Amino acid sequence: MPRSDIERIREKIRLHQYDMSAHAMEEMAEDFLTILDVEAAVLNGQVIRVEKDDPRGTKHIIVGTAIDQPTHVGVIGRFASTGRYLIITVYEVTELEG
Repeated sequence: MPRSDIERIREKIRLHQYDMSAHAMEEMAEDFLTILDVEAAVLNGQVIRVEKDDPRGTKHIIVGTAIDQPTHVGVIGRFASTGRYLIITVYEVTELEG
């Protein structure tokens, strides 16, 4: 049975086989989030939407909680051709999506 997208993404996060775009780093700083918040959100979150219309690849929108628990974090990313996971952007979720 093939593994789910979220299982594959979590494995990349756990193994530190991911990269963050400059945009993701800027957005993370603007929302006062840390890399640990982003990792926690992916590790405890769920894929709430999959967008397949981008020619660069399928994007996964994940929402989970930051290290502090009350803060919800959105993480958008895709698998890169290198096999690594590319985090395109992150943001603090002010209204729960889904």
